[in-house]
Amino acid sequence: MKKKISIIGGGPSAFLLACFLDSEKFSVTIYEKNKTFGRKFLVAGKGGFNLTHSESTQELVKRYTPNGFLDKVLQNFTNNDFRNWLETIAIPTYIGSSKRVYPKQGIKPIEVLNAITKKLKEKGVVVKYEHTFSGWDKSNDPIINDKAIKADYTIFCLGGASWKVTGSDGKWLDTFSEKGIQTKIFQGSNCGYKINWDSSFIKNHEGTPLKNIAISCDARLQKGEAVITKFGLEGNAVYGLSPQIRSQLAANLKAAIYIDFKPSLSIENLYTKMQLSSYKNTTQILKKELKLSAAQIDLLKTYVSKEEYLNKETLAQKIKNFPLEIVNTASIDESISTVGGIDLSAISQDFELKKIANQFCIGEMLDWDAPTGGYLLQACASSGVWLAKYLNYRK
Repeated sequence: MKKKISIIGGGPSAFLLACFLDSEKFSVTIYEKNKTFGRKFLVAGKGGFNLTHSESTQELVKRYTPNGFLDKVLQNFTNNDFRNWLETIAIPTYIGSSKRVYPKQGIKPIEVLNAITKKLKEKGVVVKYEHTFSGWDKSNDPIINDKAIKADYTIFCLGGASWKVTGSDGKWLDTFSEKGIQTKIFQGSNCGYKINWDSSFIKNHEGTPLKNIAISCDARLQKGEAVITKFGLEGNAVYGLSPQIRSQLAANLKAAIYIDFKPSLSIENLYTKMQLSSYKNTTQILKKELKLSAAQIDLLKTYVSKEEYLNKETLAQKIKNFPLEIVNTASIDESISTVGGIDLSAISQDFELKKIANQFCIGEMLDWDAPTGGYLLQACASSGVWLAKYLNYRK
């Protein structure tokens, strides 16, 4: 007789878990509180559908915080494994110029979701919509739509707390806390960061991208681009520094970041270019010789003293290490992802809750972090596959 598995929540970690569970051993039901599942999956696709990132596994695992927590699952089901599996469900992928992995051009997010749905049907997975988890009964059976659901294994895939419009509201956190399961409050990650811009500067440059830059915070360096917004900065060059920025904000109520406007040049080469330039006017040197954008030049003019601006040695240092102060984060609902949720000390190495046997938590409801660019989805997929394999061989 097949054992029963209840998966509560219909996101990427739930999809991959269900697809990799042995259908000969298990009868699998997914309980989703919305009228459809994968809503956050589809919303994420509107901004450029990064399925994963193509860098080596050795480099990939370094993108996650805390270090080491997800190494085993990412090595067990790598980015190449994910791409190969997508190919088996008729979703070919390609590597973009940013080394991010996308569905083959022309394939829309809904088509990817439909391919996954088809695979679930082929495996006999039952999906029940408008079924909401609200707690446990005295026997530790989960209560869904006011009814206790008995299963041999229960897996929670309830997501984080960003993008409430998709149903990912994190309201389950209090329910777990009241059960005595250790949790952490949610915080925004991969979000906009507030900078108190000079009013004249932001009037001229709101919405302007800063391209081909590198931003550092503490010892972490992130290359990419960032967009100047009325609120502050957003974009992959600052998203990748979320753990460091949060840490400084928590300790000091502010965080110091430093922009390198010319990461392709050393400070020595930069200074030499400025010294040997045929242009005499400093602004012309920056514009014509160094190819800095109008926004970059205006940042220097606004926040660097006149003496520093006219001193090539000092100006070179500022171009390579331009300081900005962050004073806050965007709201959780405006964040791409969140940290917090189930404390990692509350689960075993195989994601089983220490307080409730045979019940597991995977995906973004756990307290780990990753930058955008396919890393979040890859970790959810890898976690689902890891747990599926663990349950398939568990006696």
